[in-house]
Amino acid sequence: MFFDYSYIYFITIVLQVICAIHCIRRGNQNKWIWLIVFLPVAGSLIYIFSEMLTGNDVNKMQSGMSAAFNPSGKIKKLENELRFADTFKNKVALADAYLEAGQTDKAIELYESCLAGNFMVHEHVSMQLIHAYADKKRFEDIVTIGKKIYQLPQFTRSRAHMLYAVALSYTGHPDEAEQEFKLLKGRFSNYESRYRYAGFLQRMNRNDEAKKIFEEMLHEAGHLSPQEKRANKVWFVYAKDELKKMNGAA
Repeated sequence: MFFDYSYIYFITIVLQVICAIHCIRRGNQNKWIWLIVFLPVAGSLIYIFSEMLTGNDVNKMQSGMSAAFNPSGKIKKLENELRFADTFKNKVALADAYLEAGQTDKAIELYESCLAGNFMVHEHVSMQLIHAYADKKRFEDIVTIGKKIYQLPQFTRSRAHMLYAVALSYTGHPDEAEQEFKLLKGRFSNYESRYRYAGFLQRMNRNDEAKKIFEEMLHEAGHLSPQEKRANKVWFVYAKDELKKMNGAA
């Protein structure tokens, strides 16, 4: 496959320009400008790490890269920190890491232990617990915890709210579920919620309404930016597949 190397040249120029402008504004061009000009890539990268990023920024980048390439190393570090100091903060950090790594049962155990005393109702822990319960299809538990945090501000437009609506639909509360789905419905947004709502309508044998939602989603996809389309691609694919099934059965 042909690769256009002009992109590399363009990126190099952009890097140089950004570094040169920053360098001049900081008044330290005598020290850096020649390095940036004569060593475009290496010089620019050295300047970025030396002058544009703080030590904290670099540490965050290193930590993020380490976690991405060695998630078990991150978990082991957090487990050691929890053994050293059994605090709420350390418990939540380890539970978050467990959930991200797919160790859902361990995450649930820790999250549940966090919801006690002064932290009986905690927004982040409760919403993370809803995500963990959803992985295990523990819909009754989702409904229980969702009711406790329903009035908290961040819950309203969160994915946890959508999972709460799904849980209501699977626990014999169709009217309440539909009310929640409607709160999350909006044009050019909330595509997972709308796909789940359409699935709920299908289970209620309201196929015409479900079909309309799938069609609206696919129509809107053509008007989204490339970034928005990529971010929601999976829901458009699912909607297209459902429409094919519905049209094939007609």
